[in-house]
Amino acid sequence: MPLELDSDIRFLKGVGPKMAEKFHAIGIQTILDLLFHLPRDYQDRTRITPIRACQIGRYAQIEGQILQSQVTFGKRRSLLVTIEDLSGKMTLRFFHFNKQQQANLEKGRLIRAFAECRLLNQGVEMIHPEYTLDPQPINTETEKLTAIYSTTQGISQTLWRNLQTQAIDILATSTQQVDSIQLPAHLKALQISLNEALMFCHNPPPTVNVDQLIEGEHPYQMRLALDELIAHQLSLLAYRHQRRSQLSPAFKAEIETNPLLKSLPFELTSAQGRVIQEIASDIRQTHPMMRLVQGDVGSGKTIVAAVAACFAIQSGFQVVLMAPTEILAEQHLVSFTEWFEPLGIQVSCLLGKHTKKQKRECLEALLSGDIQCLIGTHAVIEDDVQFKQLGLIIIDEQHRFGVHQRLALHSKGQPNQSPHQLIMTATPIPRTLAMTAYADLDLSIIDELPKGRQPIMTKLVDQNRREDVIARIHHACLDGQQAYWVCTLIEESETLNCQTAEETFIRLQQALPDLRIGLVHGRLKPSEKADIMNAFAKGDIHLLVATTVIEVGVNVPNASIMVIENPERLGLSQLHQLRGRVGRGSLQSYCLLVYQKPLSSQGKERLQIMRESNDGFVIAEKDMELRGPGEILGDKQTGLINFRVAHLERDNHLVEDARAIALSLQRSPDISKRLINRWLHQPEYFING
Repeated sequence: MPLELDSDIRFLKGVGPKMAEKFHAIGIQTILDLLFHLPRDYQDRTRITPIRACQIGRYAQIEGQILQSQVTFGKRRSLLVTIEDLSGKMTLRFFHFNKQQQANLEKGRLIRAFAECRLLNQGVEMIHPEYTLDPQPINTETEKLTAIYSTTQGISQTLWRNLQTQAIDILATSTQQVDSIQLPAHLKALQISLNEALMFCHNPPPTVNVDQLIEGEHPYQMRLALDELIAHQLSLLAYRHQRRSQLSPAFKAEIETNPLLKSLPFELTSAQGRVIQEIASDIRQTHPMMRLVQGDVGSGKTIVAAVAACFAIQSGFQVVLMAPTEILAEQHLVSFTEWFEPLGIQVSCLLGKHTKKQKRECLEALLSGDIQCLIGTHAVIEDDVQFKQLGLIIIDEQHRFGVHQRLALHSKGQPNQSPHQLIMTATPIPRTLAMTAYADLDLSIIDELPKGRQPIMTKLVDQNRREDVIARIHHACLDGQQAYWVCTLIEESETLNCQTAEETFIRLQQALPDLRIGLVHGRLKPSEKADIMNAFAKGDIHLLVATTVIEVGVNVPNASIMVIENPERLGLSQLHQLRGRVGRGSLQSYCLLVYQKPLSSQGKERLQIMRESNDGFVIAEKDMELRGPGEILGDKQTGLINFRVAHLERDNHLVEDARAIALSLQRSPDISKRLINRWLHQPEYFING
């Protein structure tokens, strides 16, 4: 009986029971699973490169006669084989070899070798190349590019290629077809069947544009990338549907009677008002709110979260706010206490640094219901933290938490009742990235700064003008203002040549003896950091020297100057977050980027973007173009979108189409299920090249 696409991989030649277990362990059960394990790279072995044309750092296939073969004894015993073609000579170096291999590589024989070309002391060399002696001529009409597959221990590239050849033959003759969904007419270039796309990607012809193929930009690859993006969108929509089927408490969210809104001494922006309306509408429902609030630095997300908390507390439920750092958690504690204490709402904080007695008292008050609003770090998800009636979870700077931490917090709700979730970030996320990473969430954007705020002026300053910067800070602080000086390292590093926070602190103390200067970095004890930050917030410290620990959460309206040393080392989003620590009051604020020469072309581009724009969303888009989604979301989040073919920077133009197609496919559950299984059923695993 002939094999079909749903046949188990163990029926292929070369796959015994033990090997089948290896494939099953990485999620490859069937021949169709095997076909969707696509090459991660390609090598062109369809042509011979003249030795003189070989480029350092590039792979090449060369052919020539062996001139000599000799064993040398230096730091390591090596077999050196010198070969020559009409254009020049090259050395093949082997560290591991036997007598038979040495005898075969004799003078006068024709050899064809493939490897990376490296520049060593002896000149251009290949180290441990794959080679063939007395090779047959290459038939360029039948030869294909050589596919390279991501693999795991015990599965060789030769076996991958052998099995994929068998799988392609089965695909070509099978009565089963890989079902292709109907694409919109405007995607004309991608109107390709999945059968065709799979056959092409595993065995691309030598006439193909190799650079385009390696970059993943060939239409056949893009067709498969689109398929994967659609499957990902479908999985998130399914998760969203599953979450919405859960029960949640319906709050009495009346904006007109919210006591916090009635007591505020300032007017909210229209953007804040709009987002509060969206939250209120959500939490009146009996299914859980899952809302992501994006807002640029200083846009007022915290007060919006406090209003949402007030709705929950008014309805008789408790609230928990989880922040990624103790500095940020304590900042929230100050703000929430200031707003809630006059309303008779009990706010408390739970941090890792608290004593056993403090923690026990907090947990008892939490379980009895005396604490209505709990603020903390990861400490709030520990097993012994139990609520009387948790109704709302607020997660700040959520990209810093892993999915397991968020689920652990979610489990603190009542049995058979899910708490509402409000997720906040001050790291603006590009639209296509948000649609991919957070498609299961409703999105709100606070795109307006509070009244009276002036745009921060950003200036680029050569490090040779440090004295001018110091003089400027001196003048501002004597005038009653405050300033930050941010360094990117704690200790000296000869290779990075950065000014350290500790050295800078000492130098600034010497240069500005009449100012009170503080130092804060990640190696201080939490209590020490808190004391210094509180002193700065109260105005007892004029100038705060810090590392990037003050990136988020620090709110000192009187601070008007932010100095960032070595800004070329940081990403745009991080620079924008740091810049956002100033400009939080009515003062004209400045961000001075003190850079070192020479700057790379990308470094110049990044700093120029910072100088020209204060818009966090524009900056986030540029940051993703320059550095990729991993730097914006963080490793914990990008692990959730570990694509096999699709690539968010390269394929972001396909995301909106993938979203629209996925929404239409919700009416076809069978097709949706097959698509999700095709791409997403594999377990998470780390595979080496």
